[in-house]
Amino acid sequence: MTLDRWSNWAATATATGHHTTRPRTGADISHTVAEARRAGHSVKPLGTGHSFSDIAAPTAPGGRSSAVALDLTEWSGITDVDRTNLLVTVRGGTPLHRLNSALDELGLALPNLGDIDRQTVAGAVATGTHGTGAALGGLATAVRALDLVLADGSWLHCSPEQNPEVFNAARVGLGALGVLSTVTLRCVPAFALAAEESPEPLDEVLRNFDEHATNNDHFEFYWFPHTTRALVKRNNRLPESEPTRPLHPLRGWFEYSVLENGLFGTVCRIGRRFPRLVPELTGLCASFWSGRSYSDTSHRVFVTGRRVRFVETEYALPRELLPEVLAELRREVGRLRHPVMFPVEVRVAAGDDVWLSTAHGRDTAYVAVHQFTGMPYREWFDTFERIARAAGGRPHWGKMHSLSAPELDERYPRFSDFLRIRDRLDPERVFGNPHLERVLGG
Repeated sequence: MTLDRWSNWAATATATGHHTTRPRTGADISHTVAEARRAGHSVKPLGTGHSFSDIAAPTAPGGRSSAVALDLTEWSGITDVDRTNLLVTVRGGTPLHRLNSALDELGLALPNLGDIDRQTVAGAVATGTHGTGAALGGLATAVRALDLVLADGSWLHCSPEQNPEVFNAARVGLGALGVLSTVTLRCVPAFALAAEESPEPLDEVLRNFDEHATNNDHFEFYWFPHTTRALVKRNNRLPESEPTRPLHPLRGWFEYSVLENGLFGTVCRIGRRFPRLVPELTGLCASFWSGRSYSDTSHRVFVTGRRVRFVETEYALPRELLPEVLAELRREVGRLRHPVMFPVEVRVAAGDDVWLSTAHGRDTAYVAVHQFTGMPYREWFDTFERIARAAGGRPHWGKMHSLSAPELDERYPRFSDFLRIRDRLDPERVFGNPHLERVLGG
């Protein structure tokens, strides 16, 4: 156990002075949590730091003397496979990219994924990570059972049949209920995707937004502020009888490594040094985009390597309000004192019944707003947040936002039920931190 300094991927949240321990077994996790509680410490599991907010920061809340960080790197891997029901149980510290590879070897896959796979399973589930697809939900909708290590070190198994209320709360639990030690996920037989990517006029994309979202298995687009162009991505299941046609390795290296990471990173650094050039530079970036068609194993299509660092906020909106939100956002871009170097990402999801899911009870459009690291972002984020909040938006739990418990209570019909479960499982706030004090209350 050591004293450490922690920082998330984007360096937007840090913590110092906490103790870090790396449990190897379930008994280790139980012992660490129980001992920390007895000593008056808080406990915070560490994922890979891909939340942009400080939701995962190992910082003690009020009433706790210091924090213990659980590094779950050694608590990884698949523990059980039910091939009949397509269920896979995995330890919470397993990174998604390793889970995807392991599932592939089993002839299985997750039905939907986001475009980053560095997060741990526990962190991705707890913060409501999602991909895109009008008929599909986020990762939490694939959860069929889970195990929590509670504040006294005991284990609680939860499913729709056992402890169903805790199950409903813990599927997106924010790390506030206990350590999400294992998760059982409903998988699907492995499948391939046909990917179609093309630059298109933004006005045309928005005019046909519902058609695009409905008629494609997975639909999303990126818009560079200060331009009128969008990069549209349509991913659809490939028939089993049709062979895949992956990008040639050389082309994949050139487009993803050279253009989308290397050259784009260089252009971003130029924009950070010379902000007045940003509108022209974003136009240049939009001109980099070219159409491409290929097909490959699902997780290789879903996931894109990200080496250019950025900060991000995201709101989930009623899907029908997306065009007017984007229209207002476009009007505001030209009024900003600080130009925007990074694209806006738009995705969709089906409504679900998970208590703290951002798609709870409504078909959803997600709008994610970014800025290149080191560039001013506060004005841009505040502008977007004002527009999104007025449209009834719900902030992504793992991304930057300013809402607190009273405002979030208005946006989630089951918010008070979640707080009731939290009070029952962790009345002493062993799993709290200052961020959770803000978004959930004391």
